[in-house]
Amino acid sequence: MAAIISLLALGIFSGILAGLLGVGGGVIIVPVLIWIFHWYPEIPTANIMHIALATSLATIALTSLSSIHAHQKHGAIHWPVAGRLTFGILAGALAGTAVASFLSSDALKIVFALFLLLISMQLGFGAQPSPQRQLPGRLGMNMIGLIIGKMSALVGIGGGSLTVPFLVWCNISMRNAVATSATCGFPIAVASTVGYIVAGWHMDLAWSSGYVYWPAVLAIAPASLLFAPVGAKLAHSISTTSLKKFFSVFLAVISISMLAPFFFAFQ
Repeated sequence: MAAIISLLALGIFSGILAGLLGVGGGVIIVPVLIWIFHWYPEIPTANIMHIALATSLATIALTSLSSIHAHQKHGAIHWPVAGRLTFGILAGALAGTAVASFLSSDALKIVFALFLLLISMQLGFGAQPSPQRQLPGRLGMNMIGLIIGKMSALVGIGGGSLTVPFLVWCNISMRNAVATSATCGFPIAVASTVGYIVAGWHMDLAWSSGYVYWPAVLAIAPASLLFAPVGAKLAHSISTTSLKKFFSVFLAVISISMLAPFFFAFQ
């Protein structure tokens, strides 16, 4: 029961944060799932990180549809841009899950923790590249999509922290970049979920498909969908600057706590 309540609370919290700060759910869903899954004796310790990443992405696959619908109502999505990134994203996401299947849970934790530290710095210092150039050609877009898809699959996110800075750098406005990035999050999440299902098909875990643990998905996704609009409304009534700095410190603490055991192991 405690685990179910924690999963529902996680869905609420990640939904509010997504609406309030524009932070993708994966950066909070993955570390909390790692903690919660230690309460499940049926989940093998050696695969906790794989299951957390896969479950986070399956959740994003469901919740991203709501985000796409909301952005489309405001006509903010650049569909041609999203389309040019999609092929690379799909290939990259599948490649990322293949790489993850060969990495140990500890190796994936290190990759995720380092990525979390970068997100913390981006939030804390408001780091966004200045617009400097136009979008690259088809080959360049495919390569960028490949990188975004692969990294997103490896760290269990929808890719917004990678896609938005790239699009802003290419002179796309922040509003359109966020909307287009949210659209790209759907193929990232779907391809990654499929990849993790195939990669973990050998798993003998009830209520799961490969590495995707469906009870957690079905607890987190509805709660996140319900409370994302609450966060969006709060964003228009309170200052998010201090909240972003606080959350950046929070993410940094999580990152360092994940890295600390590996650091001391090398001493």
